[in-house]
Parts: sequence; C-alpha cells; structure tokens
Amino acid sequence: MIEVENLTKHFGAKFAVKDLSFTVKPGEVLGFLGPNGAGKSTTMRMITGFITPSSGDAKVCGHSIIDQPFLAKQKIGYLPESAPLYNDMTVTGFLRFCADVRELRGSAKKDAVELAIETCFLQSVAKQSIDTLSKGYRHRTCLAQAILHNPEVLILDEPTDGLDPNQKHEVRELIKRLGQNKTILFSTHILEEVDAACTRAVIVDRGIIVADGSPEELKKLSPTGSLHDLFRELTTHDSAHGSAA
Repeated sequence: MIEVENLTKHFGAKFAVKDLSFTVKPGEVLGFLGPNGAGKSTTMRMITGFITPSSGDAKVCGHSIIDQPFLAKQKIGYLPESAPLYNDMTVTGFLRFCADVRELRGSAKKDAVELAIETCFLQSVAKQSIDTLSKGYRHRTCLAQAILHNPEVLILDEPTDGLDPNQKHEVRELIKRLGQNKTILFSTHILEEVDAACTRAVIVDRGIIVADGSPEELKKLSPTGSLHDLFRELTTHDSAHGSAA
C-alpha cells in the first residue's frame, strides 16, 4: 500500500507539488495523469525517497519514507524516467548485477533473474549487450530490474514512453497482470493508458489533485463523457486565458 500524506515540494518560491494526499491499495493500478510539468515525476521521486519532501510524508507498506527509508525502499520496485543502463553489460549480466544490489544470492538470484527475463519477454535478447538493443527492449530491461526482487509496490514513471504501439500494448498488459497482486502507481500523459491498464486514475495539475476516480467515474465528470475533454478542461486554464505557462 502507498499512503501519501500532505506531500509538498517547493524549489524556492515555486511549488512543484502542493499538499498532495492519496492512497493506493493492494491490487490497485493507479494512473497518475497530468500535463508535462504537473508534478508527477517529483511526486514519484519523493515517494521512492529519491528526493526529500519540503513537508508531508509518504508511507510504503506502513513504512515512512522519511523515518524508515530503508524498510520502505525494500518494498518498492522503481522504474524512473530515463532509467540508466550499463551499455557494456548483457541483459542477463545487468539483471544479475541488480540482483546483487538487492542482496539476492544463490538459487534465489538465479530464479529471480530468469523470472524477470520471462515476465518482460526478454528471452530472445538475454545474452545481447545492452548497447545493441532497440529502445523497446532497453525499456523492458529497465522494467525487469524494477520487478526483479518481487516487490509489493511498483512505481513506474512513464513506463510506455517512446515505445511503438505493439510495445505499449505489451507493457500495458504486463502492468494489468502485475496489478492483480501488487500495488502499482504509474505516471503518464497518455490518456489511453487509463482504459488500457488502470483501475483508478488521479489527474494532477500544477502540483494539486484536480480529479480522482475510476475511469468510468472520471468520464461521468465530463459533459461529453470523454476523458480527453475532462483532462483538457481541468488542465488548460492558462492557455484558455492566453496566459504564459
């Protein structure tokens, strides 16, 4: 479970995230939606302990990311935006390295690497060096490291960014499948992902929540029944008034 409590982050006088509170329960796939600059990545970086909140807290499986960061991070699989890879390693070598970092040893390490490769459909490239992979396979390799230690919570920042339609479909189906027994939070600005993978969605704009509900509930908030129209209505106030972003 993820519990976000009055999470705030400001850089000088500018608020990137302002007093954000929401919960993601086990078995729930929450799509974290918003335009570029809405505070999605900043929120996820705070939940994972990558950056420190200005105020507020986030709990992962009951562990505060501020007071108990080691325990909280043990429960998390994290796919950051533009996740780093070691290009001179093979896919299997990279995942073995990640398993070592997660303190997996012996048969547990071997089984975890094999399962991650199978789950992310990496069998055909497992022995290739990462610098020879297409963008889609590199992305799957990044996702494989996030699920390697079988975490209870997955936090995925733009997990389908840059993928072709077939690859996006595969990743969305994988997220749905993993969401049956994990807590998943993933950010996106692609509205089709809501129907394709989410049980619930939150729309954020300028660091605050402007809508929260199931895909069907959100569509009912729009006079046209369109999630696209609702998104535009809630997140384009500046452009609608001719103001600078």
